[in-house]
Amino acid sequence: MTTRAPRRDSVENRAGILDAARATLANDPRASIDVIARSAGLSRRTLYGHFDDRDALIRELISTGAQRFNAIAASVSDADPRIALARLAARLWREASHVQFAAALALDEAHIEHTAAALAPLRRSVAALVQRGQDDGSFRTDIPAPTLARLIEEVARTVVSRTDASSSGAANLAVRALLSIAGLSWRDADELLGAHRDIIEAEEARS
Repeated sequence: MTTRAPRRDSVENRAGILDAARATLANDPRASIDVIARSAGLSRRTLYGHFDDRDALIRELISTGAQRFNAIAASVSDADPRIALARLAARLWREASHVQFAAALALDEAHIEHTAAALAPLRRSVAALVQRGQDDGSFRTDIPAPTLARLIEEVARTVVSRTDASSSGAANLAVRALLSIAGLSWRDADELLGAHRDIIEAEEARS
């Protein structure tokens, strides 16, 4: 039996709903389905034809955002674990800063399980990076690799949710916070980022 591809207008409506939801929730994280539907130029009934409820819509936003985060993790290929962690942190920060409201929703307790599942590839990448850094002596070894990877994840969550994305030097702060947790001193971080200025400068230029 052949499965029909979704109609073009259906695909466009769904994409429009997601775009409208991002824009609307950025202004008002508590915006209702009705408000989102109006923003998309669609009826509430049409919106419900794509998403069962508001939570389903938010879960889809989280999933699409997670795909971008997972792709970023896969794109970092530096041999030096310190540089890899700094570059990963900078790139993830740039992505999160543009959709900070969505990141806040994703980190909300109501959606944390869905977020964790959607970000599984990213979490595996971080765990592998931490293990590699411990194996070659780049990262602290007084904490088991799985625990250190989790600490890095928790600090990243805090930085995303608590830092003003528009503030000067926000990307630099995010990168330094994760390097510090990994075991680098502020002098080590200065030396590393001074030798690889493109890590921060490239991301701040794109922000």
